[in-house]
Amino acid sequence: MNNKEKYLKFCEQINVNIFVQPFWLDAVVGSENWDVIVNEKGGKILGVLPYSFEKTKKGMIIKEGKITQKSGIYINYPQNQKYTSKLSFERKVINSLIGELERKDIKSYSQNFDYSFTNWLPFYWKNYNQTTRYSYIIEDTSNYEEIYNEIDSTTKNVIRKAEKVVKVKKGMTVEEFYKINKMTFDRKNMEMPYDISTLKKIDKVCNDRNCREIFYAEDEKNNIHAAIYVVWDKESMYYLLGGINPDYKNSNSTSLLLLEAIKSACDMGIKFDFEGSMNKDIEKFFSSFGGIQKQYFTIAKDFKFDLRKSIITFVLGAPKLKNLIKKFIK
Repeated sequence: MNNKEKYLKFCEQINVNIFVQPFWLDAVVGSENWDVIVNEKGGKILGVLPYSFEKTKKGMIIKEGKITQKSGIYINYPQNQKYTSKLSFERKVINSLIGELERKDIKSYSQNFDYSFTNWLPFYWKNYNQTTRYSYIIEDTSNYEEIYNEIDSTTKNVIRKAEKVVKVKKGMTVEEFYKINKMTFDRKNMEMPYDISTLKKIDKVCNDRNCREIFYAEDEKNNIHAAIYVVWDKESMYYLLGGINPDYKNSNSTSLLLLEAIKSACDMGIKFDFEGSMNKDIEKFFSSFGGIQKQYFTIAKDFKFDLRKSIITFVLGAPKLKNLIKKFIK
């Protein structure tokens, strides 16, 4: 089996998030624009590093695909490890994956890691950079009443007001959702970060697997105020995209839609992941729902100067080659 075939079986056995599932990567970047590094021993996969990429004349650019929140390393830990053994195991697996990664012709590297990945030291020792980002997660969805009680009082008031104006519905088409989502970017004079064809591909593969929903808020005159798009895997539901019709932004319907999505996560018995934002206003909004703040890493490295450094280091560190060059110069 090649690495992708091994990875497909790995995904069937180990829980990895939806954004690194082969079907998601195929939809977002195409099967030819993603790959995976596999670390294995004795036929058992110990760790994987799936990544999407863009090829250029100066090398490969590894980066997240459009509408893709995170990727990074996933480790298959042995059971009943002591903490010291776990750290040692992590270092070996991560170092091996980094080693394989750096054998490739890379121009630049950047990936958002899942918040479950907490040990980026092996990357630090290899001169990678790290930015800490934040998300909010409702981890225990077994009791909806407790979740509701944790919501900020101001947000509760906003939800109650929205309930008097709109009703939450499902069944919006992906084309209709795209129009609503685009309104949000148009209002801010920003370009859409993705095209509708990409969203349609994601929508199809997720709809086929029954792991997506579009919630929208509609008033009694059939005016759509807002819509959100959520996806889920075995462990979590993710707030993927959202849009507001600027003509009805004062109804604050998004809060009501998010509450409805959280109810669905409760029914499924899975976590709800707001997927975070470093924007001050958005962070304040997400945190008002009472989720737990989680750190996650963006790990990056620019390789454009490393190649020169490697050549110089190799030449200076190879006495025979250095002497040969001296003789040639003479």
